Amino acid sequence: MGLIAKLLRKNTSPARLVGFALSNFIGLLIIGGAVMFYVDSRGIWDDDESVINTDFLVVNKKVTSASTLGDRESTRFSESDVADLKAQPWVRRVGEFSASDFRVYASVSQGGRGMETALFFESVPDSFVDLPQSAWRFEPGQTVVPVMIPKDYLALYNFGFAGSAGLPQLSEQLISGIPLKLYMRSEDGRRTLQLEGRIAGFSNRLNTVLVPDAFMRYANSELGDGGHSAPSRLIVDVSSPGDVAIADYLSSHGLEVAGDKSGSSAAYLLKVVVGIVMAVGGLITLLSLFVLMLSVSLLMEKNRLVIHRLLMLGAPLRKVGAPYSSMIMLGCGAAWLLSAVALVALRSLYAGALEGLGASSGGMLWGAGVAGVLALVVAAVNYVAVSRKVKSAWGLRISDAE
Repeated sequence: MGLIAKLLRKNTSPARLVGFALSNFIGLLIIGGAVMFYVDSRGIWDDDESVINTDFLVVNKKVTSASTLGDRESTRFSESDVADLKAQPWVRRVGEFSASDFRVYASVSQGGRGMETALFFESVPDSFVDLPQSAWRFEPGQTVVPVMIPKDYLALYNFGFAGSAGLPQLSEQLISGIPLKLYMRSEDGRRTLQLEGRIAGFSNRLNTVLVPDAFMRYANSELGDGGHSAPSRLIVDVSSPGDVAIADYLSSHGLEVAGDKSGSSAAYLLKVVVGIVMAVGGLITLLSLFVLMLSVSLLMEKNRLVIHRLLMLGAPLRKVGAPYSSMIMLGCGAAWLLSAVALVALRSLYAGALEGLGASSGGMLWGAGVAGVLALVVAAVNYVAVSRKVKSAWGLRISDAE
């Protein structure tokens, strides 16, 4: 093996191998760095505690003078409106908001003091709520209703109402354990329903009081007038929040998105920039792949006579190709190790700033992992090329013998 390796490496050009390793290193660093930065920074816009996915948009029609004068139908979505929205390429699914068709009152008591207020309930399909099924379930006959409230409501109570009314401030954990007394009655006051509410979660994306869809259907059938009205709001699962096409469609159809849209736009811009950077890194990696293939091919062409004689002497194909395979693995391994070290140095430059903004810290593993996979792909492609080249030399030997 040592003698065969010495013979086949006789015409090796270290400059070509160094050039390949350098170009491959640059490509892996660019791709790995883009992946690492994306994973690290996406936590700034993605709230892990949110029970409503950031890919969901809540849309409604703009309130006009007609709706102000009592024409509520102008702000509702017809079946054709919903069908047209579902047909858009950036829409994955659409859910309708269902509103309560009855009066709702809630009261809570704590420390000898209580508070009562009028409420409203809405529901969306349960698939849009990221809560365990056991925590977000209702069946007729059940005495406890899961309720989800906006985080802003709790903040308004703690820092606005509680101080002026002499009531204690409540944490999310504490208020989740306090039972709510729910009193619901029909518009004519003849039918009533009293249940207990339990705070099952908090949303920072929906400014409404959510209940399970099953409870909304049950309560509307018991206390409502039995009619079905078109939805006034829709929840839309989109493939790319912040896409310009979404904003153009909403603007042209007189629709608006509830809540803060800056996070979705920033996340979309981040994806676009990372995609461009990864494309550049992929191009450089692809060029390094061809550089290595060309270098190995030229080297094997120079050693064609040596390979031919070794095969005639009965040297195994695997041993003849082993020196070239080892050079490929050495070059790819060196490029990956250099890129991993460079990724560590690169992350140290921005880690402090991003973590201060609430970013995650798992990007390093993702970046190094993606770079390692690409290095293996480059090595595998070149290994296959070497094997085919050696086999073609074996075929030439047989034809010569004939």
